[in-house]
Amino acid sequence: MNLSPQDRDEPEVNLTPLIDVVFLLLIFFMVSTTFEHQSRIEIELPEATVEPLKPDEEALEIIIDAQGQYFIGEEQVVNTRIETLKGAISQALGSRTEIPVVIRADARTPHQSVVTALDATSQLGLLQISLATTQPPEAEE
Repeated sequence: MNLSPQDRDEPEVNLTPLIDVVFLLLIFFMVSTTFEHQSRIEIELPEATVEPLKPDEEALEIIIDAQGQYFIGEEQVVNTRIETLKGAISQALGSRTEIPVVIRADARTPHQSVVTALDATSQLGLLQISLATTQPPEAEE
């Protein structure tokens, strides 16, 4: 028996089945993995640490109740459309255009109602707009 180096067959390793198995495992893990849904944006809301300022007696007060109804001073606005709100604000302002505006909204007020009030005041050219808040009761130690 003559075993010359040229007669020997080199064993071949076929990688195709191995690649197929790894690919199938990858697909299995991708499909069966559950991802935890978390907000990607983390924010911290600011806290007010200063004493509240005295309300300005000249300020125009827009009050929004929990149902989204508007009140200018003590009078209720007829409906919640922006045109009606702008008209009521204009009537309450008269010729005063530099008066500050305070928006007091209930905690359960729909967000859209507050945005509508801000939009109406900005369309009328009022620049001094603030949102009134209350300080939370301090925790007892």
